[in-house]
Amino acid sequence: MSLLRALLVWIVIALIGALAAQFFLAHDPGYVLVRYGGVDRTATLVNAIAMALGALVLFWLLVTLIMLPFRSWGRYRETRAQSRLGEGLEALHQGHYAKAEKLLLQSADETPYYESAGRVAAAQAAIARDDAVAARAHLDRFSDRHPATRAIALAEIALLEERPIDALAALESPTAQPLPPRGLALRADAWAMTGHAAEAYGLLGALRQQRALPDAQLAAREVRWAAASLREAGEQNVLAERWEGLPKALKTESPVVLAYVDRAVALGWHDAALRALETALDARWDEQLASRYSALDVGDPAHRRTRLERWLQAHPSSSGAMLGLARLHQANHEWPQARDHLQRAIDQGAGRDAWVQLGDGYAAAGDDHRAQLCYANALRAARNAPIVALPAAHTPPLAPAIDTHDAQGLPHLADDRDLPPRV
Repeated sequence: MSLLRALLVWIVIALIGALAAQFFLAHDPGYVLVRYGGVDRTATLVNAIAMALGALVLFWLLVTLIMLPFRSWGRYRETRAQSRLGEGLEALHQGHYAKAEKLLLQSADETPYYESAGRVAAAQAAIARDDAVAARAHLDRFSDRHPATRAIALAEIALLEERPIDALAALESPTAQPLPPRGLALRADAWAMTGHAAEAYGLLGALRQQRALPDAQLAAREVRWAAASLREAGEQNVLAERWEGLPKALKTESPVVLAYVDRAVALGWHDAALRALETALDARWDEQLASRYSALDVGDPAHRRTRLERWLQAHPSSSGAMLGLARLHQANHEWPQARDHLQRAIDQGAGRDAWVQLGDGYAAAGDDHRAQLCYANALRAARNAPIVALPAAHTPPLAPAIDTHDAQGLPHLADDRDLPPRV
């Protein structure tokens, strides 16, 4: 049908050309002389134009008829390759990996139009059946064709096998440049896996510009890479440079702040760690940061006590602030105040750390029985086991006499039966 349509178009063009020549040359039809082999041929210009157009139409028709079988065979191969590609992708989706691999390779071999998609999908099918050697063989058949696609597929295989160096080598190939968005994302992930999170963090701008990942995934990677780059800092100057280079909003994210604090403390930069925690907690309250601040035994105790008291007033249920105040009171040998804060923290669900600290306080006060109960409760809290209530304040301490274990394998005091029931 397309051949007949094209022939009709050419005939119409020839007729229009002949009519146009007849119209413009009506007052002077012109004279054309063709002499060849001693024979003269004469015609008017209008007739010569009409014969030339007719000859062009006949020549086109002849060439089209000669090429028709080849074009039909090419269209047949393309249709068959397209069908196999569709069937192969469907088989890959359904989990028929061997069938999918066969169909996809046949599609890639039959026509260059589907080679890229077919070989990459065949490599994915080989990976799905745990045959990385076959997957790399499929990709090697690309040769120098589709270098960026081949590099991305090789990098994905390398990252699945936890070989980030090989992934970077594939993505840094000069023939694969410039990398498409997927390649940029894989390069950043590979840098992070090799322990160079600062390099990965530096690619965030390009990833955003190329829209390589959804905003939520980019935000999560930004926090993770920023925290990892801070942990990788080997000296104070590098740590300070990376910390100052972070956006203000990122300096209030708990993983980032904790990474900076841990690294600063390890490098002996205690004042900087305290300032970072205080700034982050003033900007946005976070119980994890409050607990980390309370656990630091550095800085001016009076200043820290003022901060913790102010935060506790603003957040009365903060177990982290209560634990911090309890540590400061214990350091000043103010056991009653420390005990009250610890009991409040336990009531707020502070858990193991509060029980250990409470046990240390009772042990320092000479109450070994309650100290042992606190330590046992710390183990129970770590195992999410029921907690044994402490004796009332007026109950005299009892001598510890361990004679058996409870159902959780924890020490059970012989006179626990005289204590209030478990809650």
